[in-house]
Formats: sequence, structure tokens, C-alpha cells
Amino acid sequence: MGKVLADAFASAREVFAEVDDALSQKLSRIMWEGHESDLVLTENSQPAIMAASIAVVRVLEKEMGLDIAKHANLVAGHSLGEYSALCAAGAFSLADTARLLKTRGQAMQSAVPVGEGGMIALIGAEIEQAEEVAREAAAVGGTCVVANDNAPGQVVISGSKDAMDRVPDIAKAKSIKRAIPLSVSAPFHCPLMQPAADMMAQALAAVTIRPLVVPVVANVTAAPVSDPDTVRRLLVEQVTGRVRWRESILALRNLSIDTTVEFGGGKVLTGMVKRIDKELQSITLDASADLEAFAKTL
Repeated sequence: MGKVLADAFASAREVFAEVDDALSQKLSRIMWEGHESDLVLTENSQPAIMAASIAVVRVLEKEMGLDIAKHANLVAGHSLGEYSALCAAGAFSLADTARLLKTRGQAMQSAVPVGEGGMIALIGAEIEQAEEVAREAAAVGGTCVVANDNAPGQVVISGSKDAMDRVPDIAKAKSIKRAIPLSVSAPFHCPLMQPAADMMAQALAAVTIRPLVVPVVANVTAAPVSDPDTVRRLLVEQVTGRVRWRESILALRNLSIDTTVEFGGGKVLTGMVKRIDKELQSITLDASADLEAFAKTL
């Protein structure tokens, strides 16, 4: 995660060093040399993924002429990626972003005891089917809601173990292709995360949110937002709320967007974008050659 970029560019190394300092932790060492079991801990993986994305942004800004205010109309990110997007748009300092995501990871992990909740990806399900599955699973007890509306045929539901145990049979009865339990440590983006939302409300209240240079498309509303106080409120709501990624991408057409650019993280979001709106142009930036080719188009 970001090692090749850090070896090649001083501005990328500065990002990882600043994140390490902000967290008083050698997160970069965990990313590049540590055990996978440490990296996948959500309190480490959230700031790590952000750092890898912002390293790409910083290299383009400092060494290749990118100006987010000039070259982008909007920013957006999926779940924790919304914090990366806000950092890129100038709302948060890099250090504050890292600390917020560390806190977010710890808060989400501690909100529900391990084993008492889960998440299941419904492959081949449309959003209306997924909502029906969630309602039926929770009808006789427990919590189950749509957590991530990722793309057509890819919806994730989240909730308590008793309700989630009913999901495979309900999904099968509705001829949904597959119901795949996800290897996650907690049931994210559902009402069970309310203790984490309360913790994030406190953490966000203590951080300055600066004016955004471009709006962010908020996960919970699928609409562009610029007002710092509204950003703060929606980030708290995001902890328990649905990630409306499919709706966010569909909204781009009416916002005069014709191209999406994914900074770091491989092609996961780009793959979703292509399934949602095949007419959008999509660019993914990870390797140095990708960045150099993209810089020539600015």
C-alpha cells in the first residue's frame, strides 16, 4: 500500500511520515512490513487506506500540477473514503483526517461485541430486493438494514447475528444469486453502530472543518455538500446510515460530470462506477506511470 509511490516520490513519503506522526504510530511500517492481521484491524486499515489515497493526490499536486479546485468539480469517497475525499478537498488537515479515522475505527470496532453482528453481500440483488430481505430478516427480531448500496446487483446488508442468520434462506427464496458473509469485525452502517456515531460526534466537534475547495458528494444523501457544519453532521449520520454509492454515481450525470478519477486503492470503485453508469469515463491512478500519463491531460 503506497510503498512503490513512497520510494519514487518525496511528497508521498511526506504523507506517510505525517500520518505516522499524527498517530504516534509507525503505521507505514505496518502497511509495508507488518503482519496482515495487524493491518486488517479497522483502526489501522482506515487511516492506511486514506494515506495511500492522499499520497497519490499529493504527488500529483506537488510534482505534476494538479489543482483540485481547478481540475475537479466534485469529490466523493465510499465510507471511510469520504474522509479521504474531504482531505483532498481541503476540509480536513491530513493529521486530523488520520486521527479521525483512527478514532472511527476504534469506535466502530468497540460498538458491538465480536460475534454479535455481521454483514452479508447480496450478489445479484437489486436494492428493492435487498430491502425486502432486510425487512423480513428483522421482522421476528434483531436488526437488519441495507448498509451499502454499491452497484446494481451488489448490495450489502448489516445487522445483529440473529437477523443475519436468517438472511441466506430468505435470499435463496427470492432467487438472489448469492448471499456471501463478509469477513468484517462489526456490523457497519447500521443502527447498532450508534455508540460509534456518538463517539464520532465528539471527535468531529473538536476538529476544524475548513471551507471545501469543491463540494463532496455525501454518502448518506448522494448529494453535493459544501457547508462545513452540514459535512460534520452527515459524517456522524454516516456511521449508522446507508452508503448510497449507486445513487451518488447516478447523480453525477445531472452535475455535469463525465469522468471519474480513482486515487489509489486499485480499481474497486471504478469497477462499481462502470456497473452503475457505463457512459462515464473512468480513470484509475496507482502506479507512477498512471500518474504521469494523467498529469499530461491536466
